[in-house]
Amino acid sequence: MEVLINIDVGDLAVAKRFYGDTFDLKPGRRLGDTIVELVGATSSIYLLQKEAGSQISPQTAEQRRFDRHWTPVHLDFVVDNIEAVTNRAVAAGAVQESPIQQTAWGKIALMADPFGNGFCLIQFVGQGYDAICDRGPD
Repeated sequence: MEVLINIDVGDLAVAKRFYGDTFDLKPGRRLGDTIVELVGATSSIYLLQKEAGSQISPQTAEQRRFDRHWTPVHLDFVVDNIEAVTNRAVAAGAVQESPIQQTAWGKIALMADPFGNGFCLIQFVGQGYDAICDRGPD
């Protein structure tokens, strides 16, 4: 199975610059005037230009908004140097929502992109998640 990541953004040029400057992702294909594929991560990321206030689905009256919003799904970007990437992200337009925190498995920073999409920066240290896993079956 392949996983493709789609991120709704209000301004394609701003989003392309943000994700390129922060994560060194490069444009792959352009799919019409409103979609750009970014490559350089383990999954392709597609930036989808959508209008603020547009309906997100025929099944709901909820509308897109690009201020900070919550969703039960978010992206974690695993990086080698969390301090450097955090600084690059903020310089490119991200909001750092918490200081970098040290955990048993590594470091984490809670962030939001310029379109209000939450994401985390993760830097594994030592055994990473293996330091806290149970290894038993569910």
